[in-house]
Amino acid sequence: MNTNTKSTLFALLAVCFWSTVATAFKIALKGMPFYELLFIATWVSVFIFFIILLVKKQLICTLRSSSSAWGRSALMGALNPFLYYLVLLKAYSLLPAYMAQPLNYTWPVVLVFFAALFLKQRLSWLSLIALLVSFAGVVFISNGNSELNSSSTLLGVILASGSSLIWSSYWISNLKDSRETLPKLFLNFLCGALYITVFVLFSGLPPVSSTTSFIAAIYVGFFEMGITFLVWMFALHIAPRADSISIYIFLSPFLSLIFITTILGENITLNAIIGFILIALGIFIAKWKEMATFGNDKSGKNNTGH
Repeated sequence: MNTNTKSTLFALLAVCFWSTVATAFKIALKGMPFYELLFIATWVSVFIFFIILLVKKQLICTLRSSSSAWGRSALMGALNPFLYYLVLLKAYSLLPAYMAQPLNYTWPVVLVFFAALFLKQRLSWLSLIALLVSFAGVVFISNGNSELNSSSTLLGVILASGSSLIWSSYWISNLKDSRETLPKLFLNFLCGALYITVFVLFSGLPPVSSTTSFIAAIYVGFFEMGITFLVWMFALHIAPRADSISIYIFLSPFLSLIFITTILGENITLNAIIGFILIALGIFIAKWKEMATFGNDKSGKNNTGH
């Protein structure tokens, strides 16, 4: 098996795992509040990174990081996993998964504007079109189910869409952080886990009402925040070009809908389908320049990654 095939298989494996997470969110939320799900999942991911660093004999060195490194992780951990998932999971508690998932996936379009603002990258007219198309998708989805309580739906839409702003902020900050990925990720999540622990101490930690929900929360820790990210990073690392596999990540929302309909049994409305297609089209337009560059640049120098 050559390197290109191996990287593709690992990338697709990561995408398949991520595609199941929206369903796992909803299963877990049936038996616990959103912040308790984040508490369990974050500490599971911290434990995973802890064990991997221990096996690689990098744990002590990571814990002895400089005060500036700890300071960066304190900031990064506040953005992700703490604030990002707190907002996203609250949105999932208010909305059906088929609405929350595509709304959260507007982040690639938001990221284009953040890159222009903070990295001084040129903003093209295609980016503006992508924003308008994706926004139209958000409008369709937010009006997709008349049976939902309107105030709860509006708040859920705002939170799910707003989570893309937090994720894009984290991505930009992460791009400027040159530390090695795994130690950085461990410190970020450790700080985030401490934040969510303080949050639940003030909010209370009610007993989990369902064993299935508890297992789903652990699953989220493994396959949303932990192992899957490392699988994806390994795929990026061995790929001849990072952007040759980064496009696979956009299969995730389509696969996710399959799990949402078959496992959760949610009935997707026509408005939601139209909105989903518009958001996907907006993402495609936003990524068009990158894909065109990939097609024209055979040297592999434009190695941007996800």
